[in-house]
Amino acid sequence: MALQLGALRDALMDAGASEDKANKAAEEAASYESRIAGIETRLSVLAWMVGTHIAMTLGMLWLLVRVAAKIGVF
Repeated sequence: MALQLGALRDALMDAGASEDKANKAAEEAASYESRIAGIETRLSVLAWMVGTHIAMTLGMLWLLVRVAAKIGVF
């Protein structure tokens, strides 16, 4: 038996769906939930990567301005 959302299965059966259809619908909803969880994880990693990139870019810009001020560009 695949992963199911029990509350969804019970609600579908109470609404009049057959047990087989309720099981299949609950399994399908659970598979979408696990896929969305995987996407959220990858999105979180991507957000950290972008944040790190922005911080490093700002650090390099700050160093560039410091060096330019030292040599008299400004």
